[in-house]
Amino acid sequence: MSNNHIEMSDLLQLCVDEGASDLHIRVNAPPMLRIHGSLVPIDLPALDGEDTERLMKSIASPASQQSLREVGGADFGFGFGDKARFRVSVFRERGNVGVVLRQIPKTLLTLKQIGLPEQVHELLFRPRGLVLVTGPTGSGKTTTLASMLNIINEQRDCLIITVEDPIEYYHQHKKSIVTQREIGADVPSFAEAIRRALRQDPDVVLVGEMRDLETMQAAITAAETGHLVFATLHTTGATTTVDRIVDAFPTDQQDQVRTQLSVSLVAVISQLLLVRADKPGRVAAFEIMISTPSIRSRIRDAKTFQIASDIQTGAKFGMISLDTHLLNLYQAGKIHYEDLITKSQDPDAVVEKLKEMSDGKR
Repeated sequence: MSNNHIEMSDLLQLCVDEGASDLHIRVNAPPMLRIHGSLVPIDLPALDGEDTERLMKSIASPASQQSLREVGGADFGFGFGDKARFRVSVFRERGNVGVVLRQIPKTLLTLKQIGLPEQVHELLFRPRGLVLVTGPTGSGKTTTLASMLNIINEQRDCLIITVEDPIEYYHQHKKSIVTQREIGADVPSFAEAIRRALRQDPDVVLVGEMRDLETMQAAITAAETGHLVFATLHTTGATTTVDRIVDAFPTDQQDQVRTQLSVSLVAVISQLLLVRADKPGRVAAFEIMISTPSIRSRIRDAKTFQIASDIQTGAKFGMISLDTHLLNLYQAGKIHYEDLITKSQDPDAVVEKLKEMSDGKR
């Protein structure tokens, strides 16, 4: 039995009304919403292949449908009137069409609302350098970056160029001018877009994702040549992030990249999104590394494993380790014990620290 009466607009409206982060459309299951991290089925019959194909066609452009036919998938951004924007992924699975829509929050937050310390604000006024926002998929990197760009847009007169795949947040011109380019639609690749951007006199460049060697090289070069560059990576923690970039390069170039990074990297902000323990919703946990002369020499001398101790002692610069932040959140009753242990980088040390704290209270 086909659900011919189900319209995509009704599902999207429900997504907006319920504050869902994602809408999943699959064959042999009812449409599902992800709300505060949990999957919730919508009270409808299971969809069949005709339903999912029809729902997909109602939002996918002819080009995206062609990409689905030829390479088995497509990603695009999509506006639901003036109510919401969605990042959409359509794909084939076992011959049928599946669709996942991620709702992009409309409101940009202040750094305080995100939970970032005041010292991060100062990074947004640097004349040049590389600021990396890292974390797993769905950890809120895009929102953090969009919020940072919005602050620059409101408070500095800059030329901002973003390169995204797809464009998620639309930025209006405020005090700055913002040019947003989409991979596939406006320019073929991240690396090419950065190289071209540098000829367009930007002050600030946002690179949606540093996925390959060429893009990393272009982003580091842009930061070195007097631009403030923001980029994301799917890593957790400052040490892992620096190692990941260096390891992406051939062995004979790694020393040079370390030297370049030691000069150009100004901060690494890693984040995770966790289910709140105290009320519905999610809360972000951060690790923040802000470059100091000591950290620069550790990057240059391939001693990244020592960065962790600099972060531990760098509170006055606005630094905090992920484990310390997780402990703070746990003690404030905001996250569950299980998340504290499974998400921390050194669970044994965290347990030990908790024990010391409870012993100290006795």
